[in-house]
Amino acid sequence: MKNLLTYLGAMLLFFTGTAQEVFIEEFASNFSDPVNLQHAGDDRLFVVEQGGVIKILNPDGTTNATPFLDVSSLVSCCGERGLLGLAFHPDYATNGFFYVNYTDNNGDTQVSRFSVDPADPNVALPGSEFPIIDYVQPFGNHNGGCIAFGPDGYLYISSGDGGSGGDPGNRAQNTELLLGKLLRIDIDNPGGGANYGIPNDNPFAGDPPNRPEIWAYGLRNPWKFSFDRDNGDIWIGDVGQGDVEEIDRAGSTEAGLNYGWRCYEGSDPFNTGGCPDPSTLEFPIAEYSSSTGSGNCSVTGGYVYRGEIYADIQGVYIFADYCSGLLGTVDQSGNLIEQGNYSENWVSFGEDVSGELYAVALGGTIYKIQGGELILGVSDNDVNSLAFYPNPATDLLTVQVHNDAIRTITITDIKGSILYAEETMGAVKKDIPVANLAQGIYLVKVTTETNSTFIKKLVVN
Repeated sequence: MKNLLTYLGAMLLFFTGTAQEVFIEEFASNFSDPVNLQHAGDDRLFVVEQGGVIKILNPDGTTNATPFLDVSSLVSCCGERGLLGLAFHPDYATNGFFYVNYTDNNGDTQVSRFSVDPADPNVALPGSEFPIIDYVQPFGNHNGGCIAFGPDGYLYISSGDGGSGGDPGNRAQNTELLLGKLLRIDIDNPGGGANYGIPNDNPFAGDPPNRPEIWAYGLRNPWKFSFDRDNGDIWIGDVGQGDVEEIDRAGSTEAGLNYGWRCYEGSDPFNTGGCPDPSTLEFPIAEYSSSTGSGNCSVTGGYVYRGEIYADIQGVYIFADYCSGLLGTVDQSGNLIEQGNYSENWVSFGEDVSGELYAVALGGTIYKIQGGELILGVSDNDVNSLAFYPNPATDLLTVQVHNDAIRTITITDIKGSILYAEETMGAVKKDIPVANLAQGIYLVKVTTETNSTFIKKLVVN
């Protein structure tokens, strides 16, 4: 049985019904340093491994034996280098184009297009690489590496400041360089002797010597960014120098924003000599400490949840920290809530075709993100088809389903340890003794004969 992990936060938050609660459940494992997760407009997930391989993860949690793509011979790895980003063309179903971001054998950034094999949708066409854009990385760290198509159909590329520490070349503020930037290019209409074009509304289009590819600047290492599928807002997790991890948000048409690095680390002054007036800078919507003693070190940007299963995290941005294992949420007003720390090095999140979210651990495990109450395979009219009482409970807990039958019941503590498990084939009602459980909060998971799954919070007095 898959391990269910959860963090419910403070007891006060539980009893007052705070709207944001995040759960994780293991979905698949045994990947080799996964760093990215994408979908191609269908129910498959594509897992990017840092060493240069992309694997297909199926809806049932199995992984195809044959990789979708293997470019390990082209990739320098590891540390902060490797195969880092993947994006499928908006018209992938027709043209079969997808794009990857990797550090080449010289340690420099390469963004290239590949094509799917027209005879097999589960493998890429050998030898189909078509280079799009490349640029030199002066150091081995801060490569950025995330790529995504925006709602405007253009390809966005995150570029770190070139590495070392403190941005010694002041590259992030230099708009004549591509480092420390968010780039925006038109891959469908190349021009100017390049394999891509420049959108006319890019802020520095037609303004040499500024680089016309730049959409935003003043970033340190925007390891992950994403677009809100509901309104097109862009969210960026920008890794801090040593004290502040920042989360940035901008509207889809807000061009030319300066996020402030190296002048500011988050909202804290860092090196303000020769910097623009602070009123011209875009400061984070949220930030948290990564200073000594915090346990945090590197923000992993995620997604705004817009799925079809959870009401409590609708419109909430979910992020993580690589070192502490923190999972956190930021609402649309910028309120940040720490949802708990796990023994995982979180490196990425992913969104499936339906908007459900996944968290990616460098150790090789993919987890499903869940809200405060999970209902799978149940229509809105059937939400109340599970009776669960009394809650809080002292001696007995009764679980009863309507118009269905119970298949399995498990009870776990908040660390994910299974304390009770039973197959109750065909039963519509089950009384469970809970007097032996210590006072506290538990999770009860019920699976029915029609494959509906419910997860309920149980309080034992």
